[in-house]
Amino acid sequence: MPQVNNMSELLKAQNITKYFPAKSGFFESKGALIHALNDVSFAVECGETLGLVGESGCGKSTLAKIIARLIAPTTGRIFFEGNDITSVNGKQLKRIRRNIQFVFQDPHASLNPHMTIGSTISEPFVIHGLSGAKKALQEAERILDLVGISKETVKRYPHEFSTGQRQRIAIARALALTPKLIIADEPIASLDVSIQAQILNLFEELKEKFNLTYLFISHDLRVIEYISDRVIVMYLGKIMEIAESRDLYKHPIHPYTEALLSAIPVICTQAKKKRIILKGEIPGLTKLPSGCVFHTRCIYARQKCIDEVPGLTKRDGRSFACHYPL
Repeated sequence: MPQVNNMSELLKAQNITKYFPAKSGFFESKGALIHALNDVSFAVECGETLGLVGESGCGKSTLAKIIARLIAPTTGRIFFEGNDITSVNGKQLKRIRRNIQFVFQDPHASLNPHMTIGSTISEPFVIHGLSGAKKALQEAERILDLVGISKETVKRYPHEFSTGQRQRIAIARALALTPKLIIADEPIASLDVSIQAQILNLFEELKEKFNLTYLFISHDLRVIEYISDRVIVMYLGKIMEIAESRDLYKHPIHPYTEALLSAIPVICTQAKKKRIILKGEIPGLTKLPSGCVFHTRCIYARQKCIDEVPGLTKRDGRSFACHYPL
């Protein structure tokens, strides 16, 4: 697991809530709201890789877009280097986006098919007034070389590269302005298994070389274990547990985390774990359960879990939202 040095708070999310209007139809009444995020608070430390994991629909990508200021929260605040960036716009937002960059899941969609990769990488330098076109292209060649793409290919277009190469180009674009935080949203999910390890290792190499900080999102618990210093576990728009990676994988204290980890495949030489099968369906995001949102599927649930919403309790360096932690 990566080691983190000289830690200090880079970004803080405070009580983030996000609602989206639901499309009215047979199952949803007019005016219904999708509860994508509910009172989410956490911090990202300088130089760490903070993993964010959970089932599809738990709010991971919505949270990432709010942090990057691609969408606004319904309520709550985002602080970057101690400054409230929740409502900044214009030149202030431009400066923030220089320091917070995004690597998306699908490099096919995130790269402009009508621009050469040289233009794609050099464009941020011109937009932010850091250099002229010629110097920017030289910088693009340098950065492409850092991610394993030959500078001789700067005049080629995205469709001329493999999926893995396109993701390297997307990483180069995110890296171009030497940001302080890179948000990687399922960056290897669309890649062949043979390529995934190469891209993960590239993230690690770049982190060490440029002292980067990552918010790394994945549904794959093995990927999160490999790359993360700390891990946030989410379910139905709420944080279930936050802990250092080694602690969380060794001893989860939230029942949902325990169930997730029990589903990780093990090789035949390892001791077999008891698989925890969660019963029932995941509740709809327009009608969340009372109390703890996980109580409808939790094998340990009691009456208090139905009646009372658990707060995020801090203990021994980790946080959890559970009335009866393991």
